[in-house]
Amino acid sequence: MKRFSSKAAIVTGGGSGIGKEVAQRLVAEGASVLIAGRDAAKLEMAAAQIDPSGARVRTLAGDIANPATAKALVELATAAFGGVDILINNAGVFSPKPFLEVDEQEYDQFIDIILKGKFFMAQAAAKAMLLRGGGAIVQTGSLWALQAIGATPSAAYSAANAGVHALTRNLAIELASSGIRINTVAPAVVETPVYNTFMSDEQVKQVLPTFNAFHPLGRNGRPGDVAEAILFMASQEASWITGTVLPVDGGVTAGRI
Repeated sequence: MKRFSSKAAIVTGGGSGIGKEVAQRLVAEGASVLIAGRDAAKLEMAAAQIDPSGARVRTLAGDIANPATAKALVELATAAFGGVDILINNAGVFSPKPFLEVDEQEYDQFIDIILKGKFFMAQAAAKAMLLRGGGAIVQTGSLWALQAIGATPSAAYSAANAGVHALTRNLAIELASSGIRINTVAPAVVETPVYNTFMSDEQVKQVLPTFNAFHPLGRNGRPGDVAEAILFMASQEASWITGTVLPVDGGVTAGRI
């Protein structure tokens, strides 16, 4: 019996990186998955790789900062798969910039996509989960919300993710009696396409390896490292875990070598 047989899942930020890796593994373990993101073409390409038959994957492009997108995702998952059992609340944005240079528009982008987006996506999914008698929400937070990293100044990003971490604890208490669990993973440096959003391919090749030694375990994370932690939190194996923020960080929060 596969861990996620007959489960219906929504994965935001599902077109690449951690989200795509989670979606792929969910389908391989029996789930039907709706992947969301801003780029329709990228989502279609990811869907074709995740499930070439197309039977157990759907896509919806939209801006997660708009609560209407969350409602549309739940409506599509319900129409296609009968409901929502699992939400992987993963969509985000990252771009380090010194605090004194961040303008209001950049600040709003971090808060709207990371915090507001996850808040209303969780709300829409939880309403659907009530109809199923419960469910599991797993969010992607950040190591940067647990400690500041001088090499990557990220005040607005970190503040937004700290809100995600607090949301996790609050929703765990509010939703526990409804059988809905919520947990968050807080990754350190994971090699995903997010770095290409503010660096060239050549810069990524040069800069990312310099972060290997930042992690006590000696290497940057890979999408699969975080995906496995997310899948565990979404599964019945974690049925007695809710309200936690789990660092998946190669040992960074433990201290310095």
